[in-house]
Amino acid sequence: MVKLSVIVPFYNVQSYAPDTLRSLRANAREDFEFILVDDCSTDGTPEILERAERELPGAVLVRHEQNGGLATARNTGLDAANGEFLTFLDGDDWLAPGYYEELLGTIQRLGCDFVRTDHVQCTARARTLSRVPHGRRGVVMDPREAILPADRTTSVDYAYAWAGIYHRRLLDDGVLHFRDGLRTAEDRPWIWRLHREAESFAAVGLLGVFYRRGVASSLTQIGDVRQLDFLRAFDQVVEETSRDKDAETLLPKAVRTYCAIISHHLTSGRFEPQVARKLRSLSAAALKRLPSGVLDEALDSMDAERASRLRRLRRRPVSAAEAA
Repeated sequence: MVKLSVIVPFYNVQSYAPDTLRSLRANAREDFEFILVDDCSTDGTPEILERAERELPGAVLVRHEQNGGLATARNTGLDAANGEFLTFLDGDDWLAPGYYEELLGTIQRLGCDFVRTDHVQCTARARTLSRVPHGRRGVVMDPREAILPADRTTSVDYAYAWAGIYHRRLLDDGVLHFRDGLRTAEDRPWIWRLHREAESFAAVGLLGVFYRRGVASSLTQIGDVRQLDFLRAFDQVVEETSRDKDAETLLPKAVRTYCAIISHHLTSGRFEPQVARKLRSLSAAALKRLPSGVLDEALDSMDAERASRLRRLRRRPVSAAEAA
């Protein structure tokens, strides 16, 4: 039986894929499978993956006929996965040798639905430790307890799918799939659903994932219209959370986070003028869709500069099409 499925989407990462694949080889075990999803790459990535399918133990190559984005590629991998446990890696990141064996042993020892881990952010030659924003380490808890408080960074703000490992029962229960077609912020609705619907989790100080920042082809570095998918992602967070049995308690956190992300994008300076105008109009419409009372409380809890910026945006007229 396959013990661990590792889902790795690739798209136009020929400069980084060899490092990723070498690190997978250093984590291979006879009961591990590596599902390599080529999301219709147009550079040399397909040839690199064809060679990996032959040479990497446990490799399974799946090809998309058209580019679907990271969320869709991960879903393709989930649909092909056979493992009792599952995890993710991005095609431009890499792992420490033997990391997956240690990660698997951790979740088996704790016996919970999922485990979240720290990671190392890598920008050029700089290395920075990024920790799960959860104080209790190695203690199994109810994931709902890690969503709040609303005005602090919590586990749902640490939305990296690859920073953890997940029991297959979550996949069978429909919790692990992503919203098809989201080009950015795809991890946000996913992490919120995980914390609302799973029964148990733990955060651990295990290091082994090296997250490559500043990749030129990454959407976090590109200020085009695809970045605006964060609005669709957070609309989903708010809509799903509003239907939750604890909506009154959890919704303020979702709304406040949405507001903070809107403010961040408004001041990022990364967008071309046409996209920046679209960002402002769509963000104004998004604010009008939020529950008025919850939004008032969220803005009152923010610093004066951000609150003032969002209140001005909230007053901006929007068209019927934008408001829908």
